[in-house]
Amino acid sequence: MGSASPDGKRISFRGSFDRNMFKDHFTKSAPSYSKYRPDYPDTLFRYLASLSSGHETALDCATGSGQAAAGAAPYYRRVAAVDGSRRQVQNASASGGIAYMVSLVESLPLKDRSVDLVMAAQAAHWFDLSRFYPEVRRVVKPGGVVALWCYSLLRIDPEIDRIVDYLFRTVVGSYWPPERKLVDEGFASLYFPFPEIVVPDFPMESSWDLAHLLGYLGTWSAVSRYQEARGEEPVELVRSDLAAAWGNKGSMKRVKWPIHMRVGSVGR
Repeated sequence: MGSASPDGKRISFRGSFDRNMFKDHFTKSAPSYSKYRPDYPDTLFRYLASLSSGHETALDCATGSGQAAAGAAPYYRRVAAVDGSRRQVQNASASGGIAYMVSLVESLPLKDRSVDLVMAAQAAHWFDLSRFYPEVRRVVKPGGVVALWCYSLLRIDPEIDRIVDYLFRTVVGSYWPPERKLVDEGFASLYFPFPEIVVPDFPMESSWDLAHLLGYLGTWSAVSRYQEARGEEPVELVRSDLAAAWGNKGSMKRVKWPIHMRVGSVGR
């Protein structure tokens, strides 16, 4: 079963779906998520493609607005992208070669041994890993690869970083879901039962103006939870300080995030 989104992208609704299992922190911010979340470096996807023995199909789990799916598309014949949020998928990139499906990652709507690369970007901390990893082993071909990654707090300059850290830790700190701790640890303690591959660093960088930074901060799951609980916008509490530290609001600044990866071989 499927439908077409306004941009013509086909979206399928397949697989078993237990709404109670789905930790949905992003549906309400789906349009902003698509607009303001950063893209991953092409070098990351080129490297992952060099690890997989085949290049027929990549799978992006919890695709969100499709940044990772779009990044992998040039290196694989097709990309399957799944997410539990229908609205996220409807706002995802319409890049060619990507088939979007609304489904939980713990019940993947793909055939056995049909995937060369399984990815999850800034998402694995939400998964029920005890159910996800057996699905990974089921769908990956011999010689396939699984890659899970996250990125830490952005860095711009010391003054702006101080204000962003204050928003992160003090203003909305108590509203972060407990799973966020895995991201703060760089996935170091994430259970990962695959022969691990040591990977190089892939720094993620963008050039933003102040409006883009403010839009990005509004996509944080803790910001959404704060708004629901208190009925006010927490980013507004730091807007004037950020504007003062930024200077000319139209000026562009370099934004960096460290990426932390867990990559392993599957089914060899």
